[in-house]
Amino acid sequence: MIKNINFVSKFRRANLVSVIIFVLSIFFISFKGLNYGIDFKGGTLIELRVENNIDASSIRESLNSMDLGDINVKKFGKEGDYLIKVEQKEKNNSNLIPEIKNKLTDYLNTDVDFRRVENVGPKVSSELLESSIIAISLALSAMLFYIWVRFEWQFSVGSIIALLHDVVITLGIFSVLSLEINLSIIAAVLTIVGYSMNDTVVIYDRIRENLSKYTKISISDISNLSINETLARTIITSVTTLLALVSIYILGGEILRGFSFAMILGVIIGTYSSIFVATPILKFFKVSYKTLEKEEEKIVP
Repeated sequence: MIKNINFVSKFRRANLVSVIIFVLSIFFISFKGLNYGIDFKGGTLIELRVENNIDASSIRESLNSMDLGDINVKKFGKEGDYLIKVEQKEKNNSNLIPEIKNKLTDYLNTDVDFRRVENVGPKVSSELLESSIIAISLALSAMLFYIWVRFEWQFSVGSIIALLHDVVITLGIFSVLSLEINLSIIAAVLTIVGYSMNDTVVIYDRIRENLSKYTKISISDISNLSINETLARTIITSVTTLLALVSIYILGGEILRGFSFAMILGVIIGTYSSIFVATPILKFFKVSYKTLEKEEEKIVP
């Protein structure tokens, strides 16, 4: 088993890459923004199936004449399946769905099957967005509190920086690729927070154990030793998780594709940050066995 990889020598370059990607992610999120779905933007989502071979442009043309506002039409799943997203222009229009169905049937000259219809009002969508932001903030706060109690404050700082790194870069990639942000993506982000923290805690726990065991070794050597000792566990956990997620991404259909893609990003970025973001923070603060002793002295009167 490989246990002699010099991770510390790669910290500087890895940190530079992380800072660049993190800043770019903030830039894209701030200026390009996120592509919010129906859950957060409000509107109507229709999943339909047509028997004949119809182009998405034909569906779009038929709906443009109805003055529905912003319309997005794309292929969804199998041949003949389409997903239509209509902007929320009117607060109440109980006849909207029948009108759209009649219009498509007449214009396309074929039977149209509405397999799924979702309608989210602007008030509900704004509340969902607010609740999602609160959920992510509470998750980060809870993780920070846990690490603060479980370890010394230097470990807390490292873990929260790693979590922010994972969440911001994941959302930044979604912004760059204009991928839709909906409730399932928020669920994925919350799962990423837990996964990344679990990885970080495993390495931190081994570092803390080795600091007490090898009192005269520097934090750089302790970090190398601890990462290598937990490397097999990290690789096995990440690879098996990715195998399941890739299977869901390929075979799970269009509905699960966004969620599984966010999770794949989160596992890769979370595994990376546990080693190359969270651990270098301890080196920056020059954590040593004396650090643990000082914290213990504060606890024990």
